[in-house]
Amino acid sequence: MPGQEVTENRLRCVLPFEAVPTEVRLLRRATAQQLDRWGALAASDEAELLVTELATNVFKHVGEGASATLILEWKGERIRMELHDKSPVLPTLRAAYLHDEGGRGLHLLAGLAVDWGAILTAAGKAVWCEIPVLYGRRACRRFERAVEVLENYQLGRGSVALDGGRSEAGLAQSAIELIADLLHWTTARGHDPDDILDQAQMYYEAEADAA
Repeated sequence: MPGQEVTENRLRCVLPFEAVPTEVRLLRRATAQQLDRWGALAASDEAELLVTELATNVFKHVGEGASATLILEWKGERIRMELHDKSPVLPTLRAAYLHDEGGRGLHLLAGLAVDWGAILTAAGKAVWCEIPVLYGRRACRRFERAVEVLENYQLGRGSVALDGGRSEAGLAQSAIELIADLLHWTTARGHDPDDILDQAQMYYEAEADAA
């Protein structure tokens, strides 16, 4: 697998790969690792299964060794998975029987995902699906507490409408500004802001490892 790119405050992950069995296994592992970074490891089993089906369809219907890209995106309360390949042929959902292997992957996709679909792109097509974000109890409480803090911060600045309220973009921007304000506070109190950031990162990583 050539590598990955994580952007937008870790809310989007791009994973290019080739449709071969060894790459599919690496893709599953990379998916679980990314969900772990987002604090949504509880959703990894379902996500890995769907990623396997999406990648296997490229192997079967586009060709072994075909170049493709998986995009993972954290969208509010859902994880979205998009599989991009260079074939313009859209998949079709049809009746599947026990003796018929064709089309069963799509039935699994439709059964497990909250929503799914396929669209043509400039380079070929994209098949996508979305599943609910699941958190461990501790991660869930921390997530809810962070949202509450950010919403109160937005209200204090009178910027809820401008920043997008509870939208991911609005909350992410507020998080950046809140962290900047906290660094100003630590400096004014005589603390080293780099030391505070290092300690926060260490605290986060220790809790993430223990989750």
